[in-house]
Order: sequence, then C-alpha cells, then structure tokens
Amino acid sequence: MDYKKVFKNQETRFKILRLMKFIPDKTMISIQYKMKLGRTPNLISPERYTEKLQWYKLNYRTPLLTQASDKYAVREYIKSKGLEGILTKLYGVYKNPNEIELKTLPEKFVMKTTNGSGTNYLCKNKAEFPINEIKESLNKWLKRDIYSSGREWCYKNIEPKIIVEEFLEDNANQFDGINDYKFICFNGKPQYVVLDVDRHVKHKRNIYDLEWNLLEVSTDHSNIDRVIPKPMGLEKMIEVAETLSKDFPHVRVDLYWVNGKVYFGELTFYPWTGYVQFSPDEFDLVLGNKFSLPSI
Repeated sequence: MDYKKVFKNQETRFKILRLMKFIPDKTMISIQYKMKLGRTPNLISPERYTEKLQWYKLNYRTPLLTQASDKYAVREYIKSKGLEGILTKLYGVYKNPNEIELKTLPEKFVMKTTNGSGTNYLCKNKAEFPINEIKESLNKWLKRDIYSSGREWCYKNIEPKIIVEEFLEDNANQFDGINDYKFICFNGKPQYVVLDVDRHVKHKRNIYDLEWNLLEVSTDHSNIDRVIPKPMGLEKMIEVAETLSKDFPHVRVDLYWVNGKVYFGELTFYPWTGYVQFSPDEFDLVLGNKFSLPSI
C-alpha cells in the first residue's frame, strides 16, 4: 500500500502519525514495514537488512546517535575525528525563524532544520528568496515530531534548531546540483556506495561496490541513464567514511566531492527509514549478512 497516494499532503501524514504515537514502537514498526514492503518483519532473529534496521531502531540506543544525527551537534563529532576540514562553512544557528536576518547572510546559502531529513531550502539568489514564506515552513518543521513518524530513535531527543550553511556548487557536474555519495558502512568498514543525482529534478540512483563497479540493483528511484566515471576523490571519501563509521555497528556516511574536495553531508543510521524495496530482493539479504547486530 502506497500511503503517500492516499494522504498526499506531507503535513497531514505527520499529524496522523503523531496521533498514533500511543502505539508501542515495536507494533508500529511492524505495521509500517508490512504496509510498505508487504511482509511481516522478523524482529527477533532478523536476517534482512531492512529487518535489522528495525531491530537497530528498537534496541541500539546511545547518546552518540543523538549527537551524530543532529545536523548542528554532529559538527563537533566531525571535529573530534580530526576532520574539521570537510565541514561546510556555518553562517548561523537559530532556535526561532524570527531570529533570522536575511541581510546578514551571503548571496547563496543552504537553510535547514537540525532534527530531520528533507527539511531544507537552497538559496541561489537572496533577492528572490521568499523569507517570510520560508519562516512559516520552518516553524512547522521545528514542531514536527520526527521520531513518531518512523520511530527512528536517533531523532527523539534532538533539540530542533535552524542552521544556515555554505552553498556548494560544482560547475563541472553533468547533473543538476551536486552528486551525493552515500557510503553504507558496518563497524567502520564501507561496503557499498549509493550515488544520488538530480535530487531536485528527477531523482536517480545507482549502487556501486568500492571499486566503482555498477551493481545491477535498484530501489525506489530509477537508475542513472548514463555511464558515470569513477570520481577522482573516491579513495579519499572511503577513507573519511571509515573514520566516521568506526564508532557504530552501522551507519551510512553521506559525502560530497566538489571541486576536488570532500565535504560532509550527514550520518544516517536508518537509511530510507528501513522501508526500502531492493530489486532484486536478494540484495536485502546480502546487506543483512554484512550487518552484525551488537549485543545488548
């Protein structure tokens, strides 16, 4: 069942999920998994990657997950790993949208909330940036209960804020915007690279091994319709992903390679909320086999 077709408005979906917060996590996760993937998850002895991600939500809980998931607090974690150089410039941090003064910001920037995914705005021309409308959206986003939507524990205790960061541009890129390199890592070992392109136009996705061999695997987005050469910074990005993933049984390290330099994107502990259908389906088991669940 594609619930997004039934409830097309995102805010409506969040309100409904908030009303269902009384449902225990394990029960709600099982319901969502069944609705989205058409099968009942094994949460006792999980084998699939998508099942183990649900187990991860329910059982693996440490304050470090909260810090690493907070788009502002994670900056200190990056610095603690000696990787301050991969951080984008930070222009401002705000608890309330009304604190934002557009005149103090550069011509181009990225504005986002610290407690969720997909809650960001790209400003390419400050003169055309509808700041009042955006402040209304930011107010709604700050009030969202991200945790109740997918029971992703890492977001539960984040203090919501707004941050404004550097706008990255790659003029040599053949796609719209910048390419997003997502490294799926287990216990400090990157295993695969998910490449997302044209995020704001017609989102496409490929999955590669670490040698940049294209895998015949797809998800909910079409594969890229052309050959993508191995990025010059692949080895450097793998090195960064290793460093940033060592403290976790599993994390996806999202990076950018722009104008000959690695930039940090975010750390994601439950990719796609764990509700992704791979094709072929066997890839779910391949990833699951690499995911060794920690002892609790």
